[in-house]
Amino acid sequence: MSCYDRRDLGLLLLRLGTGGVLAAHGTQKLFGWFGGHGLEGTGRFMESVGYVPGKASATASGLAETGSGVLLALGLATPAAGAAAAGAMAGAAAVHVPNGFFAQEGGCEHPVSLGLVGAGLAVTGPGRLSLDHALGHVLNRDWMVPAALGVTAAVAAVVIGARNKRVRAQAAGEQETLFEE
Repeated sequence: MSCYDRRDLGLLLLRLGTGGVLAAHGTQKLFGWFGGHGLEGTGRFMESVGYVPGKASATASGLAETGSGVLLALGLATPAAGAAAAGAMAGAAAVHVPNGFFAQEGGCEHPVSLGLVGAGLAVTGPGRLSLDHALGHVLNRDWMVPAALGVTAAVAAVVIGARNKRVRAQAAGEQETLFEE
C-alpha cells in the first residue's frame, strides 16, 4: 500500500467517523432520533442557554450538523462541509466552555474535537476515496477553503457574540442585591 493509498484511507476513516457522529447529533435535534429531543425539546434547551429563538436555533444547528456530517462522510463539498461542522461546533463549545475542557465535567472537549476535525478536513480535502474526487473536485476548489472558513467564522462570531451578550445580560439581571438602601 503506497503512502497515498494510506492517506486516502485515513481521510476516509476520519470523514466517515466524524461525519457519522455529526449526522447522528444533528438528527437527534431535528427528529428526536437516537434518544434526542427533537426540535421542540432542543429548542427549549437552546433558549435556556441563550440561543434565541430556540426552535430556529435548534433547526439551524440540526441542519448544520446533519448536513455537514453527511457531506463529510461522502467527501462532497468538503470545504463547505468542514466549515459548517466547525461553525456548528463553535456554537456548541461556547455553551460548554464555562465548564472547562474535559467532557466528564461538561466541558468543551467533544465539540472542540469535532470542530477541529471538520476544519482540518476542509483544509486537507477529502482524499481520492470521495465524491469530490469522483466529480473532478468541482465543489472542492482551493479558493473555496478560505471562503467557506471565513464566512463560517464571521457568522459564528455574530451568533455566538449575540448569545454571549444575552447570557451576560440575563446573569446581570439575576444578581441579588447585596445591600438594602
